[in-house]
Amino acid sequence: MKIKTMRRTYDEVMALPRPKHTKPWKPTLLFRTLMRIASAPDLWATHFTYTRDKKSEPKGPCLILMNHSSFIDLKMAVGALYPKRFGIVCTTDAMVGKGLLMKLLGCIPTRKFITDLSLIRDMKYMLHEKKTSVLLYPEAGYSFDGRATAMAPVMGGLIKMLNVPVLMITSHNAFARDPLYNGLQNRKVKTSADITTLLTAEEVKSKSTEELEAVVQKAFTFDNLAEQYERGVKIKETFRADGLHRILYKCPACMAEGDMEGKGTHLTCRACGKSWFLNEDSRLEATEGITEFPHIPDWYDWERQEVKREIDKGEYRLDTPVQIGLMVDYKGLYMVGDGWLTHSKDGFRLTGCKGKLNYEQKPLASHTLNADFYWYCIGDVIGIGNRDCLYYCFPTAEDGKIPPVAKARLATEELYKVAMAQRRRPGRADNAE
Repeated sequence: MKIKTMRRTYDEVMALPRPKHTKPWKPTLLFRTLMRIASAPDLWATHFTYTRDKKSEPKGPCLILMNHSSFIDLKMAVGALYPKRFGIVCTTDAMVGKGLLMKLLGCIPTRKFITDLSLIRDMKYMLHEKKTSVLLYPEAGYSFDGRATAMAPVMGGLIKMLNVPVLMITSHNAFARDPLYNGLQNRKVKTSADITTLLTAEEVKSKSTEELEAVVQKAFTFDNLAEQYERGVKIKETFRADGLHRILYKCPACMAEGDMEGKGTHLTCRACGKSWFLNEDSRLEATEGITEFPHIPDWYDWERQEVKREIDKGEYRLDTPVQIGLMVDYKGLYMVGDGWLTHSKDGFRLTGCKGKLNYEQKPLASHTLNADFYWYCIGDVIGIGNRDCLYYCFPTAEDGKIPPVAKARLATEELYKVAMAQRRRPGRADNAE
């Protein structure tokens, strides 16, 4: 899957008119059927099955939540829900080059991890005026390690405002099929999904915002890799460790960073030579010596603690050259040349375009980061920006050691926590009523 890219100057891109906001369209049966047909090959390949009790489902439009594990997620939702009519909250990049088609499919575009009040209005319009359900991925970003991506505590308030019942689609083995780090290589596994009523209309009305938030947070407490191990699902492909260094970027043996390489069935540190075998259960085993973290999410948690330690000591800093792509409309990704991206306790700063570009983003701007691996077959990316322009930064390095974007996401989440704690600290002027 690729995205249309165009070479433009910074001035040319910033002078482009921004697209006018339009209300979402109700998807017709024809386009719902076309989407079901397009989903069929992957569903057949994974022998997709699902459980769903239609008799107990709420009647009428509802909010549909689903965990975000891999590219097959939407196809699984379509396969399980068809012919139910629903719109789909999607990111703006999904609209590039195919805006009309996406609108016909009922897509509701929004900017990832950026406050967008128009999205709430569009969802209410679709639910209450068009009598059409809405599918939403609360995590917004794909899972890195098979667990839920960090979510801002806003779902309780959103559910209250939308005032409709909530369904939950929980996928199984979608992450095992195509984990984001593995470079779009599909594995041969069976997939399934469970559709349950998460909240009835009465519960939405009677529960507090905090109680609704707790229900959603509990529903998104899962561990796909632990589930794979417990269910005995085997990944026999010999490329299963390809790209694993994208999330396991730091060596627990020698503490080197950016020297890990996931290739074939092994993860290896180029700095000290230590290697780990990724077995068919997606468990790691050191080829020599101790196995520090057999479970991949445990290694990822350790890296988070290492990032937190750097932040606490004032040592964390990302400083890297980047290729810059700008997105201001649905026509394409505008490549404007080289730049420089830094990330520290003060947030992000992106400069470039002969001094014309100087964008800063504070830690409180977002609870997490739009970071992705091999994004649209271009490369690993860090996405920042605002309602006017999105900045897609592709780290580069002359020595081949590209900074891990996973670390930038971890740091963004931890810096957000620090900034929120400081904001809430008693005695601060901005806490006064």
